Amino acid sequence: MVWFETILVVLTLLTGLVWLADKLFLAKRRRARSGLLDEEPVLVDYSRAFFPVLAVVLVLRSFIAEPYKIPSSSMMPNLLIGDFILVNKFSYGLRLPITNQKFLAIDEPARGDVVVFKPPHDPQNNWIKRVIGLPGDKIGFHGDTVSINGQPLTYEKLGDYVGKGSGAGETGAALLKEKLPGRPHTVLEWLDSARPEGQGEWVVPPGHYFVMGDNRDNSEDSRFWTQTHFLPEQNLRGKAFLVWLNCEGWFCKNGFDASRIGNGIE
Repeated sequence: MVWFETILVVLTLLTGLVWLADKLFLAKRRRARSGLLDEEPVLVDYSRAFFPVLAVVLVLRSFIAEPYKIPSSSMMPNLLIGDFILVNKFSYGLRLPITNQKFLAIDEPARGDVVVFKPPHDPQNNWIKRVIGLPGDKIGFHGDTVSINGQPLTYEKLGDYVGKGSGAGETGAALLKEKLPGRPHTVLEWLDSARPEGQGEWVVPPGHYFVMGDNRDNSEDSRFWTQTHFLPEQNLRGKAFLVWLNCEGWFCKNGFDASRIGNGIE
């Protein structure tokens, strides 16, 4: 969230400036006045204590890994409501906090990567989807089948999905193995209820990506974005790579699933 990043950056800067000013100027004045003002001000004390902690959190969150909680069922069956995941912040280049401006290029998303990003029509929030189309690709979705550059993907039915907790509503959907080139993964499809508004073909422009949720009939993704069907590269936040907790509700009152801990993201 932008507001959290903003607060973190402001607090880090303020405590750092107070600590630096005290170290360079204020502490010397206190010593020179030999006892009249020798007691360290509370603001300086707190700044010196909190600045290192805030700075470490800011660096870790901005450039190494950021936590993210899955809020919806759009990435089932691979990511569940209540999953807490880690997002690799340097996979696609280092970016400044708040502005998300890239200042060091490292790599670009590969087909099949699960990415966290700010959607063009909702830039205040982070979303998560899977990269299906790369720049220059022609992506099609007809019936229940994805095609890439005119080649339909193949699917293997693994059975009927059985959901639990907040995902119980998806019980009965077909659990399919979608053979995406280089990154086969499972998806959910209600094979008898394709959404007509999500059908079509799209050519991905340079510097953009086409993203889809794994829960194909319950995902607001590139197929349904009316302003633009594509995710700009500059809106990327990072690559999802690990589930570190599954917990629903305050203090896990709605469920805790220990089997999710440590799962890699397919």
